Amino acid sequence: MKKYFITGLLIWIPLVITIWVLKLVVDTLDQSLLLLPQALRTESWLGFHVPGMGVLLTLVIVLLTGVVTANFIGQRLVHLWHEILHRIPVVSSIYSSVKQVSDTLFSSSGEAFRKALLVQWPREGIWTIAFLTGTPGGDVSNHLQGDYVSVYVPTTPNPTGGYFVIMARKDVIELDMSVDTALKYVISMGVASPLGNGRRKRELAHS
Repeated sequence: MKKYFITGLLIWIPLVITIWVLKLVVDTLDQSLLLLPQALRTESWLGFHVPGMGVLLTLVIVLLTGVVTANFIGQRLVHLWHEILHRIPVVSSIYSSVKQVSDTLFSSSGEAFRKALLVQWPREGIWTIAFLTGTPGGDVSNHLQGDYVSVYVPTTPNPTGGYFVIMARKDVIELDMSVDTALKYVISMGVASPLGNGRRKRELAHS
């Protein structure tokens, strides 16, 4: 009986959590419908609220924002907007921090979050998955002798929390594993054991 109960939980828990997260995201994005005049909302011309319309509206807004800011005039407006936000106390510090993180995560250039690493953390002899975020800069690099890299060590099962550390490049091992695969490995607490890209290719070649 206990075995069957646990098997049932293993099926239902991921499904329920997935549905809950999706509902949370949809409900949050549906708040963007408040930007529309009352006459354009689905409650006015359909008589009821259609879940998910806010998701479509948000995607359209993001796409149009990218199109508008891609030209010279749009870039000037964005620069002006940044300058205004940087002059507002409190808002400036929050905005600058969030922007630096988002620029790092979604940058199409550089090595930020592009490599999965194996490092010894929190002490020698204990290994964990980490991600390369770049190299030390500013005055920090002036106090380091040798070749160092900036590393993000995520926590599990929530990888959004973690530690930023600077390590000697010789002390990190670059893994034959994509960032997405490494994240899944971290989130699963090591249960979902991944295959390296090279090993996967070899297995596919022999299949």
